[in-house]
Amino acid sequence: MSQPQSKPRFFSHQTLERNIGLMIIASILVVSFAGLVQIVPLFFQHSTTNAAPGVKPYEALTLIGRDIYIREGCVGCHSQQVRMLQSEVQRYGAYSLSSESVFDHPFLWGSKRTGPDLARVGERYTDEWHRIHLRDPRAAVPESNMPAYPWLQHASVAQADVQDRMRALRRLGVPYDDATIEAAPAALAGKTEEDALIAYLQGLGVAARRQAAAAAAAAATPAAGTPAAGTAAKE
Repeated sequence: MSQPQSKPRFFSHQTLERNIGLMIIASILVVSFAGLVQIVPLFFQHSTTNAAPGVKPYEALTLIGRDIYIREGCVGCHSQQVRMLQSEVQRYGAYSLSSESVFDHPFLWGSKRTGPDLARVGERYTDEWHRIHLRDPRAAVPESNMPAYPWLQHASVAQADVQDRMRALRRLGVPYDDATIEAAPAALAGKTEEDALIAYLQGLGVAARRQAAAAAAAAATPAAGTPAAGTAAKE
C-alpha cells in the first residue's frame, strides 16, 4: 500500500534553490542582517568613536595632500590597513586600529596592494627620498611599476579651498576651531602639490608608532620608589 505523498512546503531549501529571485532576496536579507549586527555596535564603542592617543585632525597642508593622494589614484594601488596577521605585522608594523581613522572622511583602508601598504610609512623615508620617488619611481626602487608624478612639483596649492574643506569636515565631527581654519591658507603659501602629498605620507602611522614607543619606554622604566631590577637582584 503506497504512502500518501506529503504536500510540498511553501518555503523550503529546495524552493529557494529553484527560485533565483527568491534566493537573491534571501541572500540580501541575510547579508544585511549580519552586517548590521557587526557594524551598529561599533558606533557605541569607545575604541571606534574616539581618536587614539596622539591622533589629531589633519593640518592644512596634510589635508590638501590627502586629497591629492585620492585624486591621483594612489588609493587604488596602496592600502592603509595592516591586518592582524604575523606576516603583515612583521613587514609593516603594528596592526591598524579603527581609532586611528576617526578623522578620516572617507576612509582609505583599501584592499588592493599593487604597491605596499602605507599605513605605517610616515617618517620611514626622508622628504628627499619621497621627492625622487614621486618624480621617477625607478630611481628610488628599480623594480617599481608605479607611474611618475613629476607635475606635482610645479603645481601650487596656495589657492586651494582648504578653509571650505575644513568647515565641511567640522560639520562631520572633526574638531577644527575657528583659529585653525583662519590660519590654514597661510600654511599653504609657497607650497606645491608635491610638498602637500609628502606631508600627508610622512604623517601616516606616526602617532601610533610614537604612542607604542612611549608605552614601551614607560613599561621599561621602574616606577618611582621601586628599585631597579638589577638592584633588587643584588639585594
